Parts: sequence; C-alpha cells; structure tokens
Amino acid sequence: MNLANRQKNIYNDYMMRIRRLNCFDIPKISKMVDYTVGDDGIRFKKDLTHEAFSLIHTLLPLKYKFRPESYVFLEKNDINGIITISPTMGNPYKMNITRLVFTNNSYDVGKQLVDFVVARYGAKGANSFIVSADSSHDELIQLFLQGCGFRQCSYVNLWKIENFAPETDSKANFRICQNSDARAVAKLFNSELKVHFRPSLEKVKQEYIEPFFNGMTSFYKNRYVLEEPSKKRIISYLSITTSDNQNFIIDMSLNEAYQVPYDEIINFALAEISRRKTHFTAFIKHRQYTKNADLFEEYLHKRNLNCVQTKSVLVKDFYKPAKETENALQVFLFGDNKITVN
Repeated sequence: MNLANRQKNIYNDYMMRIRRLNCFDIPKISKMVDYTVGDDGIRFKKDLTHEAFSLIHTLLPLKYKFRPESYVFLEKNDINGIITISPTMGNPYKMNITRLVFTNNSYDVGKQLVDFVVARYGAKGANSFIVSADSSHDELIQLFLQGCGFRQCSYVNLWKIENFAPETDSKANFRICQNSDARAVAKLFNSELKVHFRPSLEKVKQEYIEPFFNGMTSFYKNRYVLEEPSKKRIISYLSITTSDNQNFIIDMSLNEAYQVPYDEIINFALAEISRRKTHFTAFIKHRQYTKNADLFEEYLHKRNLNCVQTKSVLVKDFYKPAKETENALQVFLFGDNKITVN
C-alpha cells in the first residue's frame, strides 16, 4: 500500500469521530474553553467563531489556503477535543499545528486529532508539520514525540524587553522590505541555520512575499531590511509581529560577515512600535537553531533581559503511522502567536 493510500485510510477511519468545526459547535466549545483556559478563552472563542464561518476557505485546494482550520472530536454528540492547523504564509505545504485542546485524561483523543490532520493534509500534499509547544508541558511534548512520530528539532525563546538602555545612539538605516527582496531574505535566513537544521527549517522565497490577502490574517507584521551601502546587499532582516496590538515580537536575521550592533536593530524596532503605540510590551525572539544563537544569548544576558517563554520546535517531515501508547494526558492549549503577560 503506497503512502497516499495509507493516509487516506487513516483519514477515513477518523471521519466518524472527527469533522470540520462549524458554527453550531461554538456554544459547546465555549463551555469547554471556559472550564479549561479561563480568561484566555475569550480570544480563543473569537478565533474559532471566525473559522467556523469561513466555509469558502474549506473548499480551497491546499496551495491556496491561507487561514487556520479547526476540527472537533465527537463522542456521543459531545465535543471532547479541538485541533487547529495553519498553513505557512507563502508555503502552504508546510503546516503548523497551533492549537490542541482535549478533555482531562483523554490522551487518545489528542493523538487521534493529530493523526487526523497529518493524514488529511498529508494526503493533500503537505510535506512538513511543525509544532511549537511550551517546554514546560512535558506530557504534551511526549504526545507528539512518542505518540505521533514527531521529532525534537530545537527551541525558540522569547525575551521580554524591560528598561532597555543601549550603549550606542546610532540608528540603523532600515527600509521597508519589498517582495523583490524575498529571495535575498530567504537566503539570509537559511544561511543562519545550523547545517543539521536546514532540511526541516529552511524557508523558500515565497514565505517572504506579502500576500494580497494579508489583512485577513490573525496577526499584523511589519518587515524591514538593512543593506550594505556600497554593494546594495541585504545584511539584516527585521520583522515586528503582533496579534493583539499590545504585545510585539521582534525577530531578526543577520549576515554573520557583517557586525551590525544588536542595540541599533532593537532601537529601530522599538522606535517603529512607538510610532503606533504609546504603551506596549516588546519581546525579542531568540532562535536556538541559528549559528549565532550563543552569541545572541550572551548579549541578552548582558542587557539583563529575562527569558519569559521557551518553546520546543517539533517537526514531522513526512507521514509515518503513529505507534500505540498507553500514557495519559491532561488538557493543553497552545498557539504560536499567544503570549501571556502577568
């Protein structure tokens, strides 16, 4: 039996219990979420409501998908689990599992939901599935690693910017990133990756091209590039992302051959955020799978910044039937753009 047929058979096995989220599920999910995640459920329910009414998007081929899609697990007409999967902008064949909720001690529900979306989207042509899960959720990580055939790739940290006092007053001369810069920016990002992470985490130029439906996404991103003056070569890429217009994530890629001061980049990013918000919270993304990860971490410690979140990056590069397991889990909810600030 070939790979596509195995995926189709697993998908058909789950069809009796798992289906696409619809608007009639929202009242049931509201009760479930209120119980499991408390105040964080407000945005969660809002996002699900938008997804439930996006019927046209469900009909699109995989290469045209751009919004999250959610599925529910049913047992005796009760919803016992929810999973959300989102395509990567510019590369819909790289899928991100961004949310997973299941009732207490229902490890098998979570496993079946994950297996279902891997089988469904794998049959449609997806070749990579990525999860960023909080590293404190050991049992959740084991669900993906041991139960669903994912592998531990690396870590991504968020450092909160507080009382930032730069050593230099100079300003980096960034400009707005254009779609024509996409190839150079993708090359810059890939050159930063440690060699053994490239097959799973490298990006294609389409991931840096701003889509025409950008306003329909659940987040807002500003993108900038810094050029080497004499050669017009891009030596730094900067993005500022927010999903709530209050918490902003600063991410950067640098050419290791050029020593662009971190202070200058962060100064520029904070100034750009200040142009639209007076009061905000900013975070710096630190990707441990890059060549300069250790040097960047030393800088963050030197600045007395605090790491407030560490997420494990879990990857499944190809479809493989999951092994059975008898472990048990509690309820988990997670998402790439979710930040909790005390």
